[in-house]
Amino acid sequence: MSAGSGMPTAAFVDRDGTLIRDTGYVSSPDDVVLLPGAAEAVRLLNRAGIPVVIVTNQSGIARGYFGESEFHAVQKRVESLLLAAGARIDVTYFCPHVPEDGCDCRKPGLGLYLNAASEVGLHLAGAVYVGDRARDVLPALDLGGKGLLVAGENGGYDDQAPPECLRAADLLAGVRMILPDSEDDR
Repeated sequence: MSAGSGMPTAAFVDRDGTLIRDTGYVSSPDDVVLLPGAAEAVRLLNRAGIPVVIVTNQSGIARGYFGESEFHAVQKRVESLLLAAGARIDVTYFCPHVPEDGCDCRKPGLGLYLNAASEVGLHLAGAVYVGDRARDVLPALDLGGKGLLVAGENGGYDDQAPPECLRAADLLAGVRMILPDSEDDR
């Protein structure tokens, strides 16, 4: 997804470390802080008519750090903060398992993406897969989309990410890359 390659069919966006500050097992709505530019990035995707889907690993549930009700409360806060800024998430998918469970829904597994394609009618091959870790962008290789790696909060990139992925300083910079004609709405 670069200039001239067409609009993405969907944006699959990681939550912790991409949209919100990653405090490690975010379990309280009070801990939710949108990262700078995140709301504007989602708003630009919304205006372009691109469905925004959060896909997030939440092993804190299986580890007993918090329950699904706490996850949903955090997610509600994320969506509330975005809505207050004029941005919206179309749907959220999460994996509550630990890596040792070997499930197909834990990123970089494809289960959540395949569910979204089936349930929401999204075309995976034309989508962009966004996150701050390799596991967030690796599904693009199997599904025919484009990976967009954003720098972590410390400013570095996950060195395990494939070299063919786009790289951006943050979500807003990445969205501007894939929507080159997007207008800022400051």
